[in-house]
Amino acid sequence: MESKPILYIVVPCYNEEEVIEWSVGQLDNKLNQLISDDIVNEKSKLLFVNDGSADRTAEMLTAFSKENDKICLINFLKNEGHQSAILAGMLTAGEYADIVITIDADLQQDIDAMESFIEEYKKGNEVVYGVRNDRKTDGFFKKFTAKFFYRLMKMMGSKTIPNSADYRLMSKKAIKALSMYQETNLFLRGLIPMMGFKSSIVYFDVKERTAGKSKYTFKKMMSLAMNGITSFSITPIRMISFFGVIFIIISIAIIIYSVVCFCLDKNVPGYTTEVVSQWFIGGALMFSMGILGEYIGKIYSETKKRPRYIIDTAILPEKEEKEEDT
Repeated sequence: MESKPILYIVVPCYNEEEVIEWSVGQLDNKLNQLISDDIVNEKSKLLFVNDGSADRTAEMLTAFSKENDKICLINFLKNEGHQSAILAGMLTAGEYADIVITIDADLQQDIDAMESFIEEYKKGNEVVYGVRNDRKTDGFFKKFTAKFFYRLMKMMGSKTIPNSADYRLMSKKAIKALSMYQETNLFLRGLIPMMGFKSSIVYFDVKERTAGKSKYTFKKMMSLAMNGITSFSITPIRMISFFGVIFIIISIAIIIYSVVCFCLDKNVPGYTTEVVSQWFIGGALMFSMGILGEYIGKIYSETKKRPRYIIDTAILPEKEEKEEDT
């Protein structure tokens, strides 16, 4: 491993004008510290990916990039989502950097863990996962749903790292391998572990957000969870067959019970049984069709081969530097 690797810190941004100036300052200071301590190469840079923000995020980042040659910028044409922004940043940075660290723009993830990330890389790990020490900053509902989600992913056979975030380090080699995966429906927390590179974990503390509010709404979290489940497991489809067998067994038992009651000349209250069974089986069928619909929808979007994102503008001065070096 390189003794002083070129590091690119990739930061996805969406409507972050309230916090972006502070974040840029913190990350710039951190990068300069890593360079002055001879941990990373002086060619290291910050790469911000503006995910189609509707506020002044793009304007502010453009101004910062003109003032500081260590700041690079990619602007999406429209909002494509957090996972696409991270992917675009990693694939772009991977062309020029030896290692890439991704981190959210609110910097709730502890930036002082970066030294540990790089240390693990120098030990031979191609991927280093950031895992939060605890969830003290989360509410009860988010804690419960997160715990349930990771347990469910484990049951489904996914190699997702529990309590991991999109705060991770990847080597050039790992990013090159990631570029070979062409999924439209991205779930990087499941996709990256699946590649099988030598990896390690760095634990970090989560801080309170300094300004603004989280862009991960309940709807986006549910969408990410659904993406994760349906992108890496066919267990839900198999469960439909399993429940189908259960319903058939229950139906046979009800038929036998009804025949016995009829032979014994007992009155069988049929209205309640009929209504309950219809609603239950109807609900189960609708739920099953919904699961099948998710998979069919993913097949539909994958077969179209549409781009995962469209870059509107980019400020990447390192391209010129690389051409001059070559």
